[in-house]
Amino acid sequence: MKAIVCVKQVPDTSGVVAVKEDGTMDRAAMATITNHDDLAAVEAALRIKDATGCKVIVVSMGPPPAESMLRELLARGCDEAVLVSAREFGGSDTYATSQILAAAIKKIGLESDDIIFCGRQAIDGDTAQVGPQIAEKLGLPQISYAAEITVEGKAVTVKRLLEDGYMMLRVQTPCLITCVKELNEPRYMSVPGIVDCYSKPLAVFNYETLKDDPLVDLDTIGLKGSPTNVYKSFSPPVKGAGMMLEGADKATCDKLVSLLDAKHMI
Repeated sequence: MKAIVCVKQVPDTSGVVAVKEDGTMDRAAMATITNHDDLAAVEAALRIKDATGCKVIVVSMGPPPAESMLRELLARGCDEAVLVSAREFGGSDTYATSQILAAAIKKIGLESDDIIFCGRQAIDGDTAQVGPQIAEKLGLPQISYAAEITVEGKAVTVKRLLEDGYMMLRVQTPCLITCVKELNEPRYMSVPGIVDCYSKPLAVFNYETLKDDPLVDLDTIGLKGSPTNVYKSFSPPVKGAGMMLEGADKATCDKLVSLLDAKHMI
């Protein structure tokens, strides 16, 4: 059994967004972090590894500096890493990205008891599309917004987060699950893990590695093959400090009402 986890290195939202002339983000010029929901997906896979001894493989599509993120995930306990990186992949939207990642997962090899994990969504795009699109392109059953996961042999039971409650679903492997950050508390890197992370396998899949897959067509990947056009990228304005009212008495309530009334909010 393998747990394959798709992760993304995203811009640190506390920093400034650097934008290229074509409207896409200049990721090389920005501070980056590992996407929060993806860390929950990694932790979910590692907990299954703790229980079953399965292999955990992390996969990320991005520029060469994303290797440092993958090494950190190896230090957390993942067994192998794959960096999908090529100029031909640059500028890909969710559609093109899912094409490439699906091809990479096929290259790794998908067996009958494997599970693919993804974060619910990335903080830079907030589309929540890549995971489900990968599942569709691989012909796999999928469950999104996982808030609890139980694996019993080839059966996976998932408590799916809804706006007003939960839904319990059961699916057979191989399957794909997208995870919300509330699913768990990701573990830290360990000292032995940091020592060992550079001795663990890290493969690089470039265009030459994947070009024989029908999904990796130059007309359907990269900026050219992306049907989504980014009109503008920018940093949102910094919010001002809020006002805090303390107390649960009538005077505090009256003050709150008067403030809201003054701002024409009620």
